[in-house]
Amino acid sequence: MIESSEENKKYNRLIWILSIVIPIAVAALFGIKIPGVERLGFLPPIYATINGMTAIILILAVLQIKKGNRKMHERLMKTAIAFSVLFLLLYITYHMTSDSTKFGGEGVLKYVYYFILITHIILSIVVIPFVLITFVRGITGQFDKHKKIARITFPLWLYVAISGVVVYLMISPYY
Repeated sequence: MIESSEENKKYNRLIWILSIVIPIAVAALFGIKIPGVERLGFLPPIYATINGMTAIILILAVLQIKKGNRKMHERLMKTAIAFSVLFLLLYITYHMTSDSTKFGGEGVLKYVYYFILITHIILSIVVIPFVLITFVRGITGQFDKHKKIARITFPLWLYVAISGVVVYLMISPYY
């Protein structure tokens, strides 16, 4: 079912609001520490695992749509979005209770780490509107437009999910 132009405008407005508000809120909450709350050091391996599971779900979703299984694709994509929201909540919670961990590696490894971290952070912001637009086009039945933007969204989102795991694995010895 294709949505009306007015409904598309509503979705687009909401997508852009979320795409701006989410990164600003994350940045703002990063600077807030909850007093009296013990460091929640158990969270990073949990949210790294969620990132890894998101990557697997994204790959499975693409395989399902290539097989023509639209319903399973939709379920997997909704799960990937739910996992991304859960990741974000846990990530914010951790950083509101704990100081950031400094990377202790040296030499070339340090440059590799920071390259992956910086591209991960930038693309995690960039991918937000892509994910939302792709999702809305899928659930509103705009499959040609959905497919077109999904070709961009998928590799971006997959990189963000995988690079999140890599960043965790590289910094985990320094927690």
